[in-house]
Amino acid sequence: MCRSATILMCLAWGLAVDFGHGADNRPPNIVFFLADDLGQRDLGCYGSTFYETPQLDQLARDGACFTDAYAACPVCSPTRASIMTGWWPQRTGITDYIAPNDANGPARWNRNTHLLPAPNRDRLALDAPTLAKVLKAAGYATFFAGKWHLGPDGYLPQDQGFDVNMGGHAGGGPYGGKQYFSPYGNPQLPDGPPGEHLPDRLATETARFITAHRDQPFFAYLAFYSVHTPLMAREDLRQKYEDKRTRLARETQWGREGERDVRLVQDHAVYAGMVEALDLAVGKVLAQLDASGVRDNTLVIFTSDNGGLSTSEGWPTSNAPLRAGKGWLYEGGIREPLLVRWPQVVAAGRVIGTPVCSPDFFPTVLAAAGRTPVPDQQLDGTSLLPLLQGEALPERALCWHYPHYGNQGGAPGAAIRCGKWKLIEWFEDASIELFDLEKDLAEQHNLAAQEPAQVERLRARLHAWQEEVGAVFPVPNPHYDPDRPSGRAAQRPAG
Repeated sequence: MCRSATILMCLAWGLAVDFGHGADNRPPNIVFFLADDLGQRDLGCYGSTFYETPQLDQLARDGACFTDAYAACPVCSPTRASIMTGWWPQRTGITDYIAPNDANGPARWNRNTHLLPAPNRDRLALDAPTLAKVLKAAGYATFFAGKWHLGPDGYLPQDQGFDVNMGGHAGGGPYGGKQYFSPYGNPQLPDGPPGEHLPDRLATETARFITAHRDQPFFAYLAFYSVHTPLMAREDLRQKYEDKRTRLARETQWGREGERDVRLVQDHAVYAGMVEALDLAVGKVLAQLDASGVRDNTLVIFTSDNGGLSTSEGWPTSNAPLRAGKGWLYEGGIREPLLVRWPQVVAAGRVIGTPVCSPDFFPTVLAAAGRTPVPDQQLDGTSLLPLLQGEALPERALCWHYPHYGNQGGAPGAAIRCGKWKLIEWFEDASIELFDLEKDLAEQHNLAAQEPAQVERLRARLHAWQEEVGAVFPVPNPHYDPDRPSGRAAQRPAG
């Protein structure tokens, strides 16, 4: 897992690639937006007919929209670590969300489940080669705003290569003060005027950074707290969507996923307001790129860290036709929105169906900045620049290993996607599910019994990958009692 400072410097100052730079040969700026708990189907450009996201829909029209983009994990911290390092989460040791006092670890586990979850590292190692370290060493000004959730004090953004940190700390949500409204009670973000809205504040800080650094290469990483719980919206936006729901006569519908109810229709007014506020914040930053005259030479990436909440914690959204949501290895838990704009390189209106994943961002940004890794630098992802230029990538397998019980009802397991095939192996009972995603995007028809050759092939590749990345597995829970209520169940509140 560890990499020396020497390798980091070599990586940062590797041979420059003459690609996509402006007329003055200045490397491109990088603006990376990361939403929290935003499902792929929460955007209009991905099919939502209830939430309104005009800024992100325009971003999709101006650049490339990926239909088969994935998070490295169905929960947040592992995906964030993967984006930062270009590694699969298993190499960082962060394989579950980081909980206070390791409350979700095996030593303190008190839920009645078949297995004890695997250990989970509670911080990103300081010698990890983060995007910020590499770009800073290459002459970029680096800025972080929003949710970090990759370690406590001493392991915050300013300790991992960012010149500025506005709001990133150990917490996984806006849980201090008035939460999404000032005063925030955030140790890394000064309070604004009473009632100031957090996503707008984070966008304002990012826009200020862009203005101040428009004459040099910059890396701005805006990792929104939105749309993570607590479910809170501006009152005007909440009322807008209450009215819209009434006007559309939209009725809530529920299905069942394991031991949980699952929302099947997007109609939650508060959540809709949160999505629109996120969209407005993205628009504010994009407008500043235009105003600063750096739009054409700026690579903009927008994605999310896991699927939308559909089986827990307010049950606010539906990922349909994708199955389940956050915390599950089904498509609703890991398939993400991914929009990329770079006017000098990416043709407007491109739709890309190649499967890609979180570790791909590190080599993509590295290549865009004109840097090449040294031969022994571990990079698990693949640069997406060929795809963005209209070329193809060789077919490869994408894998997931989640040896934990999340808060959303899912179970420990692993998955692999190769071409149209996706296999899930569940650790509680070693059962296998196999889906043909071309014909069955909703993952309703398990073909494992009909396709034993595919099962054998994919399972062998998955197991080889698990060994290569050093995957850690859960173990039997000695306190499991089949006569007690299941630790995976949760009752949805009435209403």
